[in-house]
Amino acid sequence: MERAMASEYRCVGCGFRVKSLFIQYSPGNIRLMKCGNCKEVADEYIECERMIIFIDLVLHRPKVYRHVLYNEINQETVNIQHLLWKLVFAYLLLDSFLKLLVKDRSLLLRGTNEHSSLVLVTVKVLVDVLSTNLAFLFSFAIAAKVLLHEVSRKREILLGILISSYFKMFLLAMLVWEFPVSVIFIIDMLVLTSNSMALKVMTESTTSRCIAVCLIAHTVRFLVGQIIEPTTFFTQFGSLVYLSSLFRIL
Repeated sequence: MERAMASEYRCVGCGFRVKSLFIQYSPGNIRLMKCGNCKEVADEYIECERMIIFIDLVLHRPKVYRHVLYNEINQETVNIQHLLWKLVFAYLLLDSFLKLLVKDRSLLLRGTNEHSSLVLVTVKVLVDVLSTNLAFLFSFAIAAKVLLHEVSRKREILLGILISSYFKMFLLAMLVWEFPVSVIFIIDMLVLTSNSMALKVMTESTTSRCIAVCLIAHTVRFLVGQIIEPTTFFTQFGSLVYLSSLFRIL
């Protein structure tokens, strides 16, 4: 019995629309379909383990981004609206954790005793997170409209940006192991490049334009964060200089 696929499914190699990804004859017995454009297997990741898919995501391979954004997450199999809200909540939660972590370390580095009001700190963090992410969304939308002429599929592109921000999950490791704050810069750069790859796959635009859109949005987000909490930059910059000096010594 052939599994019906919507026209939104794509060949991971060339991005061509395909009607079906495989034919299932019996449970565990399938035959992968070939793309009508490039004549290659439309999606070889169907038979791959999750770990291989994750490794290829880290390596920023366009094929696996097409697999995840078009073939895994599709309106035929996933409730896009519910998934979008869940990812927004998870993204804001991780961002709040990051702000709290940086704020706590900046206080320790300055040697002050500003732990008096947990409620005040929480309110400041929430204002910071909401303001920076709203600035990111507005700047991203404007940059995408100007540079990519992308005005449709806003929900799908936002979903793709959230999914491609999976590198933020590595921040959870900072709960167990102590890392320099400069690691946050590295993760932010990986998030930026991953966002650019997802945008390129979804819009089929040039790499330079996609990087420019994401760079503008992330820069605006960073600047808004510095207006709200200016000490964050100096703390991270000092930690980055310290890390680079260690590399020179080694």
